[in-house]
Amino acid sequence: MKVLRLFALPTLFLLIIHSAAAQTSSLRGVVLHSESGVPVPHAHILLQPKTPGSGTPQSQSADEQGVFHIRNIAATGWTLRVTRAGYRPQTIDVQVPADEERNVIMYLTEVPYETRPIIVTGTHRHSGPGHDEELGSVLRGKELDRELGLSLAATLKNEVGIAMRSMGPAPARPVVRGLGGDRVFLAEDGIKTVDLSSTSPDHAVTIEPFGAERIEVLRGPRILTKSPVTIGGMVNVVRHDIPIDMHQDVIGSFGLYGETANRGYLASLGTEAPAGPLLLRGDISRRETGDVRTPVGNLGNSYSRTLNFALGGSMIREQGMIGVAQRHYTLSYGVPGGFVGAHPRGVNIEMERRQSSAKGSLNMHSDFLHDIQLTAARTYYRHKEFEASGLIGSEFLIVDWQAGMTLNHHAIGIVDEGLIGVSASHRDVTFGGFVFTVPAVSWSLAPYVYERFHLGAFNLEAALRLNHDVISPVTEKKDTRIGHIRERSFTTWSASVSALYPLTDIVRVGANVSRSSRVPTIEELYSEGPHLAAYSYEVGNPDLGEEHGIGTELFVTHKYDGFSWTLTTFRNLLTSYIIPRNSGEINYSTFLPIYRTVGVEALLYGLEGQLAWAISEQVLFDLSVAYTQGSIGDDGDPLPQIPPLKARGALSWRSGSWQLGLSMDAAAAQHRVDTFEEATAGYTVVNAFVQYTRITGGWIHNLSLNGDNLFDREYRNHLSRVKSILPEAGINVRATYKLHFSWM
Repeated sequence: MKVLRLFALPTLFLLIIHSAAAQTSSLRGVVLHSESGVPVPHAHILLQPKTPGSGTPQSQSADEQGVFHIRNIAATGWTLRVTRAGYRPQTIDVQVPADEERNVIMYLTEVPYETRPIIVTGTHRHSGPGHDEELGSVLRGKELDRELGLSLAATLKNEVGIAMRSMGPAPARPVVRGLGGDRVFLAEDGIKTVDLSSTSPDHAVTIEPFGAERIEVLRGPRILTKSPVTIGGMVNVVRHDIPIDMHQDVIGSFGLYGETANRGYLASLGTEAPAGPLLLRGDISRRETGDVRTPVGNLGNSYSRTLNFALGGSMIREQGMIGVAQRHYTLSYGVPGGFVGAHPRGVNIEMERRQSSAKGSLNMHSDFLHDIQLTAARTYYRHKEFEASGLIGSEFLIVDWQAGMTLNHHAIGIVDEGLIGVSASHRDVTFGGFVFTVPAVSWSLAPYVYERFHLGAFNLEAALRLNHDVISPVTEKKDTRIGHIRERSFTTWSASVSALYPLTDIVRVGANVSRSSRVPTIEELYSEGPHLAAYSYEVGNPDLGEEHGIGTELFVTHKYDGFSWTLTTFRNLLTSYIIPRNSGEINYSTFLPIYRTVGVEALLYGLEGQLAWAISEQVLFDLSVAYTQGSIGDDGDPLPQIPPLKARGALSWRSGSWQLGLSMDAAAAQHRVDTFEEATAGYTVVNAFVQYTRITGGWIHNLSLNGDNLFDREYRNHLSRVKSILPEAGINVRATYKLHFSWM
């Protein structure tokens, strides 16, 4: 990704210099290889008006540097299609305003090739370079292959500002800038992932990262189209369970993965094929791991077994598309025991998620509306926790419905593009075993609007979202030990504005200001009883109010040929920040420590920096650093579970099909801890990788070999609940093989 930016951003920067003199509407772009970032020369460019008669179709070929420039075109909406032999065709929509020049980057993915061109993926930029990049990042291609781990959190842990909360290898969840739980919105293809991973550290995320086309980490106003929580961020795993790009070839991928620290392996197969007017897709993967080996011994009961498969199909026409998909995910894993905050003998957990989803869009040939999109999903989620004897200790069942409608519109005045939408959800939660939380039903309705526009040299984005949530317990209870259990309703609002301004040709500054809202969950309101795997007695608070706050972010970027850096500072002030805290009390009927859910005022602030330097054409150097500090109220007591100062440096060499690299991860000690929280020491870990790509007979083979913790260093992740008994994994070799194939 960083390598790709080194090519993409300077190139686009040069395009913008030329565009300053533009007097009529035009479209300028560059075509780049999606994995290496190098220009793709002589791609065929076809530009057609979205509304018949509103413009004259034009075509041309990109030059040796992948650059194209189409002048004197009508100010209207266009469909841009790029094709090149040996690459997947890419099509995007772009709005060209009057007397301005649009700049786009088209990323083409190389595919097996014999006699005619095939498939692709790509990204477009409507309002100048980098605006999305400063407010997020994307893992894809070879970088994604290299970072793939056991879980989604393990795959993302090296991204700037992201840490991994865990209670063993399988139950892990990403934490962004110290914010965890449902403040980080997890989604697949934009649909919220329904599970219980946000409620307790022993609950795993039901997403298999292997086989993803890309993983997006997003911040900024656009998140409000999915969630009212703007300050944490959104992690979106893109697979296209419902295919959206029509083609005439059978394409697919086969993958194998293995690692030594847990003797784990994975096999996967995915394919997409046309069938008359339909486009069909399917994938399946199976993963098994054993107990993790650490430098001081094995971590008992840390195994996992996963089965993940999906089937989908769609009908794509010029007027729009409609499609459906079914995904089934099962996971069995162990939660280690023998430490404070865990069952003495460990716990085994089984979870199952079945999701049915549908998507449709209708292209509108009008001056205002571009298209209407509809989405719907039903998720069945079941979660069982077993004691070592085999008896069920806890059981959870969720049936969740989601639906949404979005109207995307064309440019209007200073507005370049935007959308208006509404989403609704309904959730039914029941409990079993020794969980005494009252079952409850919740529903939510949320209209929202998002606009991207410009004021002079400023590129801006803004969004507003209103939420009305109702949470109803099945039975109202007035005199319980936690208070009056009753129906609660919340009406909240969230807003976000971001701006990007070019100080010079190579330096840009930006800012983002957000008001974030979050409604307490059913568990935070009504919990009352033991939690087997966490080995705690959890007490909710039915009087909790909404969590809301103001988040600010300032950043500056410098991007020049072969050298770039970004510096970001942020500050989030939250009222009624909802967290479970160890009360220091014991429930003497179960002899478990009592964790009470409370709302406190919280302040989180920090700094992030990234640097990428192309020392030569083959040698690259990357450096990143992230720091977050969290405090409670005016007295400044530390917030629990805040990651320490963390840095990562990497030196890599690339030539032809080979890429080699050496990296070092370092973390400072964390002594700012909450009451009953354990401090951790700092550490330094050295890693290495080698990647090789080969094309044989029209098939593409990608092989990645990683060595983690090469010196078998004993270190502990501050956000791991297991750190009190054993450190993180010792020396580990990960091997990933992916084969991309195609038949005509």
